[in-house]
Amino acid sequence: MAKKVKLILNPMADMGRAWNVARELRPIVNEYEGKTDWSGTVYPGHAIELAKQAGEEGYDLVVALGGDGTVHEVVNGLMQIDAAHRPALGVVPIGSGNDFGYINKIPTSPNKAMALALNGEPSRIDLGLMTDENGRQEYIDNTLGIGFDAIVTIRSHRLPIVRGFMMYLTAVIQTIFLNSKPMKMKIKSEDKEWDKEVFMLVLANGPREGGGFTMTPNARPDDGVLDYMIADNISRLMQFRMIPEFMNGTQERFDEVEIGQFKKISLSSEQPLYIHIDGEIYTSFGSNLRGLSVEIVPNALEVIRPKQ
Repeated sequence: MAKKVKLILNPMADMGRAWNVARELRPIVNEYEGKTDWSGTVYPGHAIELAKQAGEEGYDLVVALGGDGTVHEVVNGLMQIDAAHRPALGVVPIGSGNDFGYINKIPTSPNKAMALALNGEPSRIDLGLMTDENGRQEYIDNTLGIGFDAIVTIRSHRLPIVRGFMMYLTAVIQTIFLNSKPMKMKIKSEDKEWDKEVFMLVLANGPREGGGFTMTPNARPDDGVLDYMIADNISRLMQFRMIPEFMNGTQERFDEVEIGQFKKISLSSEQPLYIHIDGEIYTSFGSNLRGLSVEIVPNALEVIRPKQ
């Protein structure tokens, strides 16, 4: 049975090139036998509203055309719909990092990704749910980063010329020189407790962020657990030394890095927390947020992806 499909396009994705990609995808969409409707985002958070509206209007499938930020917003919109009526998620990855597409093995070719989204079968993935100390909540489809990688995200959004992985790598080098101070944190999971200076903390549903940095190599979006990576306070020289390790996912061989799994974790910090969620800035310079918790939401969302 043909599905009723809402296509949500971020026209600014890939530095504004998404318009051209969408134009090239129209023949594939026009061949689809079911009902299809396009909507474009015009301001931050708009995809949340559009995805929620699609669920309320009885769409079976919502396809996010954009980068990881677009996917994050669509996921958070879909999760406002009760599970019995929640549309499935399709993704055409046309952003800078495209980490959600990578961890779910969605084709990098927009044509192939669109064909999969319209004709593939859904399978369920887990999500994370973050609740900050003020009670605000957001769902995590890939990673939540605190500290170094969050500042990298903030800086990457200020680089209008560089694209893709090089954008994140450039921001990494800037951050090492300008913002590499640790945070004194207390962290508690269901199994362990830490009280230490932390250079970077990643809580993850998937292994990769930033278009090519493998922070939690064993993380899988459908295994019923989340993964953590805690990096202790390290020198600037060691931070440079660790860049290829984080790219290759081999950082755990160093004593300063610990990787493990959890179902719920809470933390507090003596310093303000700089946070990104799925590559989107949650708190930036000037924020005073100092505590949050993250927990697994198993089998939360149906995603159209190749058989895993």
